[in-house]
Amino acid sequence: MAKDAKPRVKVPKSAAAGEVVTIKALISHTMESGQRKDADGNVIPRSIINRFTCDLNGVNVIDVTLEPAISTNPYFEFDAKVDAAGEFKFTWYDDDGSVYEDTKPIAIA
Repeated sequence: MAKDAKPRVKVPKSAAAGEVVTIKALISHTMESGQRKDADGNVIPRSIINRFTCDLNGVNVIDVTLEPAISTNPYFEFDAKVDAAGEFKFTWYDDDGSVYEDTKPIAIA
């Protein structure tokens, strides 16, 4: 598990019904390729974020499969249509089985 993995998301506090809002999501993660060695010559196990999803009130907004060449601290910016107040759920999946989650509410103005 990447001990330094920390999700950060930015969601507007409110939106008009039917409004399209911009969501920003980043996870601080070293994205270890599995090809480097530590000071003792041992291979550092691969640990990368391989999937990112975002749901609004249980409905999928985005589902991204990431490949090994993805950079450290992957960042996503995308739009989502908000039809009702609720909660965005963000989920990052790591090769090592770790799952990182964050949630953010959004109100209808």
